[in-house]
Amino acid sequence: MQVSVRDNNVDQALRALKKKMQREGVFREMKLRRSYEKPSEKKARERAEAIRRHRKLMRKRMEREGY
Repeated sequence: MQVSVRDNNVDQALRALKKKMQREGVFREMKLRRSYEKPSEKKARERAEAIRRHRKLMRKRMEREGY
């Protein structure tokens, strides 16, 4: 990942870097790797995330179709 610094404005470059890292999911990944996650907990979390994604997709689809 690369961010260019313009006019010696490091603060702006840091903000851009943080935003890119947030979009990529780096912070979430770091949080998950901080401690061990049992396989059953991982499975439950992934299932919940999939359900959340599906519901969001259906909500967007219904909104687009006008229901």
